[in-house]
Formats: sequence, C-alpha cells, structure tokens
Amino acid sequence: MKVFKLTLIAATVASLASPLAAQAATEFDNFTPQIGDTTPVNPGSATPYRLPSPNFSQVTIADRATQNTLVPGSNSGNWDMIAANETGADAGRYLFMPWEIFSTSVPTKAGVQRIDLWDNNYNTRTTTIVAAGTQNFSSGDASRWTPWGGYLTAEESWGANSTAGRLFEVTNPTTAAANSGNFVQRSVIPRVSHEGLAFDKSNNLYFVDELNGGSIYKYTSANPLATNGNDFFSAGQTFALKVQAGGQFEGNNAAAITGLSTWEAITDVNGGALAGISALLGDGTIDGRVTADHADVKGTGFNRPEDLEIQNLADGNQFLYFTTTDSDNDGNTANGRGRVYSYNVGSSEVKLFADSNTIDAATGLAAGSAFKNPDNLAIDDEGNIYIVEDQDGGVEDVWFALDANRDGVAESVSKWISLTTAGAESTGLYFDKFNPNKAYINVQHPADGIDRTIALTATPAAVPVPGAVWLFGSALMGFLGFSRRNKKA
Repeated sequence: MKVFKLTLIAATVASLASPLAAQAATEFDNFTPQIGDTTPVNPGSATPYRLPSPNFSQVTIADRATQNTLVPGSNSGNWDMIAANETGADAGRYLFMPWEIFSTSVPTKAGVQRIDLWDNNYNTRTTTIVAAGTQNFSSGDASRWTPWGGYLTAEESWGANSTAGRLFEVTNPTTAAANSGNFVQRSVIPRVSHEGLAFDKSNNLYFVDELNGGSIYKYTSANPLATNGNDFFSAGQTFALKVQAGGQFEGNNAAAITGLSTWEAITDVNGGALAGISALLGDGTIDGRVTADHADVKGTGFNRPEDLEIQNLADGNQFLYFTTTDSDNDGNTANGRGRVYSYNVGSSEVKLFADSNTIDAATGLAAGSAFKNPDNLAIDDEGNIYIVEDQDGGVEDVWFALDANRDGVAESVSKWISLTTAGAESTGLYFDKFNPNKAYINVQHPADGIDRTIALTATPAAVPVPGAVWLFGSALMGFLGFSRRNKKA
C-alpha cells in the first residue's frame, strides 16, 4: 500500500545514508489488504485482532477485569472513545476514555478513566478519575483533548424528558487522583445525543446528534483563544449544518446528501435562546435536536451521524469527516450500509467520501456487503483516514481509506484490522501524536464482559538495498576518499 515518492537519485543517496531512510513517518499504511471475515472467539483474546502485516503487533495494556479485581465493582465497562493529553506537561503520556454505560443505578453508571502509558506496572497504570455516576453521568461516549489542555466527554443518551445529552469537561485530567476529576458541565452547548467532537484550527468545536435524522453542529466561542474552559464556554454561538436547501432526511433509502452548505444559528451569540427558534428546556439549556429541525433553521438530518475527525491539508485548509452509520440508498443491508462524508471547511462543500460503492483495494470491486455501519474515525500521522465499523466481532473491520489527492473522496478502502472477540465492537481508535507507529483501540462490551484497551505497533521493515546500489555507493565513497587524499597531498 505504501507509495514511495523518492526519485532514483534521491533514493540512491538515501540508501547510502541508511537503508531505512526512505521510510515514511508511519508504517500503519504499509500492509496487505485483507479479505473475508474472522471467527468470533469467546472468551475474548488478549490479542483480539487479525492483523494485515507481520510488522504489526498488538498487546492489551488495560482490562476491566483487572480494575474490578483491584477495586471490586468500580468499573462499569463499555470503554469508549480515546483521547490523549496532546499538549502541556508530559504530553502524550495519558489516554482518557469514558464508559458508555446507561443505567439508573450506581455504580453501573458511566465514569471516566485514565491510562498512564509511562507506568510499566499493569495493575497501577489505569485510574478512574470520574467515579461511576458522578452527576448522574450516563452513556459517556465523546472524547477529545482541548486546545487549552482540558478533556471533554459527553453523553450519548438523549431524548424527550431526558436529563442527559450533556457535555462535560474534566479540568484537571492529568493531575486528578482516583475519583477526584473536576467534572464540569458546559451548559452553553445544546443538548443532543453526543458522540464525535472535533476542533478546527480556528478552535470551532464540532459535534453531532446521533439520531436517525440527526444534525451536525458547530460551536463558535466568543473567546476562541481562551486558556481555560470557563472562558471558552462562557459565551458562544451554536449552528446547525444545512446542506443546500436543508431540511432533508438522509434515511436508509435515499441518495447521499452533498453540495454546498451553510451554518444556521440555533442560539444567539452568547449561547442563549433565539426568540421564536430555540427550543428551551426546563433547566434553561437548549434542545439542539428540536431547534435544528425548526422551519427557520432546516438543519440537514443525517441517518445516525456518529464520529468526527479533522484533517489538515497541505494548502492550510481542513476537511471535517463524519460518519452516518445507518444511511443507505436502497434499504438493503445485504449489499452494505453506511456512509462517510467530508466537509471542506474552506469552501463549505459536503462530499461523499466513502460508502459500500467505494472500491475495495483487495478485490478491485465495490466493497459492497463487506462495508457496513461505519462508526468511529481516526487519522494517522500522514493524514490517512481509518473507518471503524459498528458490528460484532467476527464480521467487524477497521478500514483504511486511500485518498491520494486529498480531494475529500476516497479512491479505495481496504480491510486493515478485523476484530475476533464475540459480542464486542471496536471503539476509539486513536493514533499516537508523538509516535507515528503506535495506536490504541478499545474492545467494548464483549460477551465475556472484559473490555480491553489494545496498543497497536507498526515496526518499520528493513529495506533491502540492491547489490548494484552498494557497488555504486562503494565506488562513490572510494572516489570521495581518493579526492580527499589528493587534496591532502
């Protein structure tokens, strides 16, 4: 899969310097596309993925059973999206993830945990920093590090008469002791069924409403360069995405919704209600779902939007990617289901990035039934997009999407890794921002009840240097040596 772009001369010089010099930053895109499904395993394995390269490896770095053995009943499971401390002291040291568990009782409500990647002791590296049920936290899903050094998470559960749908910040994520995270609701953000969160380079915060008919949203802070969450969320305006004329419902029996778009306000500039438009809830917060559907807003309704990811382009522009897990054009899941869209932040154009009609690099044919229910998204060191399916182990795959010209439309997709754990799904794929050959992924709600965090490693393969090149190099070095001797003489 990897494309080497060095010229012959550059390659020759590079090979003389080092056989590994021609390697790109990440090796995760250097693999053989896979075909077929796996066999579900119960109980799950500590190495649960079918890998596409002998240079990839995997290891469990945390698991729920260990946490509940050390502190009985403390970990309610369903480990979801992953973020890391990407800035500040000890950047890259910690992983953070919420628990996507819904219950009416403690301790089986949601919480937040932190994994210390620098702690070699398996039993002490994982710490619950927000105890299960804190502020009735329920169905924790979203996970994102902020530009000012906080950690955001949010609730997926939301609906009529719900008290959830909230966004929270842990303001002391790296320093919090067990169960002592400062967990602050950011009520300026309208209530929706949260999953994906993403910041663009202007510090606009994007989020979704995970609903069949849910919208895509943008929050623009009045203080975009704020150095703390209190200031960033003190005032700002939220908008819903309207593609073309708006008001569409993507559904599972309709074409992809693409074209130019606008952002329609659903709050005032301070985050308060817009008269005659905003649907106000009893606690003074705004119902983002109802408001986006208002006739004066006409937010586009996508079929279960889930994750978001930002990609930086060489020209300084950015793409925002989002999945619509249950979308389809013919209502037939047997031939594939779900879409991934790209939104051009500069031009406001929405494109279809990938779906079941995208070419499967392993076969040269449309991916078809192999591509179903895209859920999570991730981006590696080279800007490649990865698509994680919402299916059970045995049929669930993570796909690598190739968009060589970075136009927001994938030329092909490839099965990258495949989950074998029965009853589980993969969540939270995250590529390490400080090590291009390291990534992390969660195995959530397996049949055996043991959620796991898996570290994936790609080891660069040695590049064999042809004998002719060595001969050329030897001759060149001999010539340089001869020249130097002549100068000394």
